[in-house]
Amino acid sequence: MAAIEAVGLRKSFRTYDRRPGFWGGVHDLVDRRWKEVPAVAGIDLAVPAGEIVGYIGPNGAGKSTTIKMLTGIMRPTAGSVRVNGFDPHRERARYVKTVGAVFGQRSQLWWDLAVGESFELLRELYGVPKAVAAERIARFDAVLGLAEFLRTPVRKLSLGQRMRADLAASLLHDPAVLFLDEPTVGLDVVTKASLRAFLRTLNDQRKTTIVLTTHDLQDIEALCSRVVVIDHGRVVHDGDLDGLRTRFGGGKKLAITLKAAAATLPELPGAIAAWHRGDDLHLTGELAEGADIPAVLARCLAALPVADIRIDEPDIEDVVKALYAGRS
Repeated sequence: MAAIEAVGLRKSFRTYDRRPGFWGGVHDLVDRRWKEVPAVAGIDLAVPAGEIVGYIGPNGAGKSTTIKMLTGIMRPTAGSVRVNGFDPHRERARYVKTVGAVFGQRSQLWWDLAVGESFELLRELYGVPKAVAAERIARFDAVLGLAEFLRTPVRKLSLGQRMRADLAASLLHDPAVLFLDEPTVGLDVVTKASLRAFLRTLNDQRKTTIVLTTHDLQDIEALCSRVVVIDHGRVVHDGDLDGLRTRFGGGKKLAITLKAAAATLPELPGAIAAWHRGDDLHLTGELAEGADIPAVLARCLAALPVADIRIDEPDIEDVVKALYAGRS
């Protein structure tokens, strides 16, 4: 069963098309021009229950706009969307009790209240029994370390503390779907690792469906089995990380360090697409898709004075850079 289903999802914004110069401003006083700017240009997306999906793309690609439509904050211009069986915008009152959301640049906590007081208000809003909420907060505290700042006003929290508190707040009512928009922005390495571990545990134990948008590709590698890449409001890739690497990263590479220079290199048609020499002692071979890697390694070890040999996956950051560099 799909937790999220979007078909032909579109969102356009009507903006003022201002004429340049003084006389352009005069014309605009009596004859204003408007233009439609598409932010999301027809997205089909289906996310099965219990899956963690990375939703990535360059700035301005339409990621946050999509998330706002999926959470019911924005009404789509066209298309349909259902999350947990609800229309997010039309059935908002019932729908919001089934989802949680964390926006890295905005907090859902009350600025002047202590964190614990914000949790209590959210508990009342969602109708969570006191005993259940206490048990959940204790469980969150064991992983996120909330106890040290539960009595601290939100305005006095560090960014890392606020993000941990926001994540706990978004999960207080045990939502079936969790939307995370840049949840690790500005966080230190230790806090990021803690949040990733918490999200993996949440998904394993509670089967919570998670949609993650981020520019930190280590988040994607650590958490996501599937990645959806969006650009210019359209999906340009929907599949696993290996498929993304193969499509935009050029596939796996065989890296060899030699004990001594080799006059000739083994010919491996259908397995090594091309050899590249860094210098006399360093070789890189581009592995063809579907190559018999054990056979390739055996042939290289027999034909070359090998000091070290390894298989390199394309780095996910390089893959996404190549994808963005090809934007049209």
